[in-house]
Amino acid sequence: MNEDKSELLKSLSIDRSRDDEDTGRASPVLLIAIVAGGVLVGAGAGWFLKPAPKARPVAAEAVQTAATPGKVVAPAGGLTASGYVVARTRATVAAEVTGRVVEVRVEEGQAVRAGQVLAVLDGSLAAVDAASNRARALSAQAAVNSAQLQYAQAQRDLVRAETLAKTGFVSEASVQEAALRARVAEAQADLSRAQLVAARSESNRTQVQLSRYEIRAPFSGIVIDKAAQPGEIISPLSAGGGFTRTGICTIVDMDSLEIEVDVNEAYIGRVTNGQKVEAILDAFPDTVLPARVIAKIPTASRDKATVRVRIGFDSKDVRILPEMAVKVTFLEPRT
Repeated sequence: MNEDKSELLKSLSIDRSRDDEDTGRASPVLLIAIVAGGVLVGAGAGWFLKPAPKARPVAAEAVQTAATPGKVVAPAGGLTASGYVVARTRATVAAEVTGRVVEVRVEEGQAVRAGQVLAVLDGSLAAVDAASNRARALSAQAAVNSAQLQYAQAQRDLVRAETLAKTGFVSEASVQEAALRARVAEAQADLSRAQLVAARSESNRTQVQLSRYEIRAPFSGIVIDKAAQPGEIISPLSAGGGFTRTGICTIVDMDSLEIEVDVNEAYIGRVTNGQKVEAILDAFPDTVLPARVIAKIPTASRDKATVRVRIGFDSKDVRILPEMAVKVTFLEPRT
């Protein structure tokens, strides 16, 4: 009876050993399928998410303007160079004599005309000398007048003596004496005239010397620097030590402004007199100023291997100032 029950229970139980064996054989296949599916999914996602190919960069040929004067590049569109605005007419006005500054009549930025008094030095002693020499000249003039009167009177006496000698009223000796007095008066008149010339010359010299105590503008222009103040000593030569100035102010003729650039020897053949140029000031990069080549200086710099070129503006512009940095482009002639 017990054996029958045992057999019956065994028949009712589930045999899991075969299921485990079947499951163990199927697991690698399942894993391979999962991995293969993941790879396919990843590949598909990568294909869809792949970015568009970038365009291959194309090298652009640009023209670089030289940053320092003297360096030049030769672009295909025209030769370029950099330089500075300079004034062909520029002077530091100084005194011709040594003296103390009494008055300075100009300021920076002031326009002056040729011959205008810029400063006045103390010329008291020079004024005294000039007045004294003028008095000597007046005295010499008076002496000339007196000598001429004496000579005229001596001539009349000689004529009268000669007339009386013909009638026998005076002797021949009296005639000779009258002639001698006439010659002496003539010589005295000549001497006085020479003394007058010397006195006038000396008077003019001291007058010119006095005028040097007024410092005048040599040409019309703009004052760009004021160097002296009232009370300082001015001298044409520096005395050393920094206590003596040699200049009053610096004047620039704005109508003489032009450009100077240094062009490399390798490209100077592309520059011709009268060639058109476009200039751009660093201070106003949006403004193109028309210009032209004035001249090529007929010498080269051994150190920099460059040739200096002068360029003139076609029209004046109040914005153009001396020593401004400028870039220029030499335009190629049209064919």
